[in-house]
Amino acid sequence: MEQRIGSSSQPLEGAGFDPAFIPGLTPPASGGTKDGEPEKESEVAEAEEADEAAPESAETAEASPSEPEEDAEVDGPVFEASDRRARMVADHRGVRLSLDDQECEFRWDEIGAVETETARFGKRYTVTVHTPDRRWYPIEIEAPARSRFAEWDTQLDAVLDAYFEEDAD
Repeated sequence: MEQRIGSSSQPLEGAGFDPAFIPGLTPPASGGTKDGEPEKESEVAEAEEADEAAPESAETAEASPSEPEEDAEVDGPVFEASDRRARMVADHRGVRLSLDDQECEFRWDEIGAVETETARFGKRYTVTVHTPDRRWYPIEIEAPARSRFAEWDTQLDAVLDAYFEEDAD
């Protein structure tokens, strides 16, 4: 009777072993091909050559005048609040939340509602972004003083009035 040395099972892939893996968006980070065989040196060299040629085409794409620049100044209200860890920006592009080194961005068409809440005691200002698929993303920002809450509410309301459009049912 013949026996195999080593495991006969395939290595596990996915979010349990690779925190950067997002099903449907990113392929699993494995060193092999679809058949489970390691990549050949010629395939690796061809991929590197393609990567070196890509920056040239990216530079020409940036120069095309048909694409609008994201950093172009747009007249309109902007809300920005931050503390030592958290930051929130709401402007013509949407809402951007960041906490330490984690960031997320929502375009206005991806937002179902924006909710604000202030702590009864303390100086925490909570902004929660709700999406149409019933998910919510809260961020707490520590204000320098409780008097900033009213100012932040006014600024955020101006941005929401200018850019956020609720669907009329």
